[in-house]
Amino acid sequence: MNTATTELRRFLTITGQRFDNGQPAPEMFSPAVDAVWHALLGTPQYADLCHETAGRLIGHAATGGRGPIAWVTAYEEAYGTLPEIWFTDADGNVDQEAIAHYRATGTVVAEWDCAPIGGGDVAPDRRPETTRR
Repeated sequence: MNTATTELRRFLTITGQRFDNGQPAPEMFSPAVDAVWHALLGTPQYADLCHETAGRLIGHAATGGRGPIAWVTAYEEAYGTLPEIWFTDADGNVDQEAIAHYRATGTVVAEWDCAPIGGGDVAPDRRPETTRR
């Protein structure tokens, strides 16, 4: 499993926890992790991954923004420091300024193009009854 896939698993886990706690969806600010997310969306593997990590199917919405990333503390408590992949674009280039800011301050301020959605906005689970959890 590559780093971006591992980080998508962690992101979906945090997404499920935030939804369970009534918190807003986490912001997907890494183009590298987002590329893996987009590649898996709509596949049976994605549905399985969501149920394993978040306990439910997690939808996807195009929703842009810029600001502080609210879920960094939850990530750090569960997994430690954010790895470089979170500051990497889809072509593999690391935003050295952003990662230096994070390492110096412990905060991330970034732009995002999409976010997970849950509740009534999630597409229905289309897996056969026999494979549902």
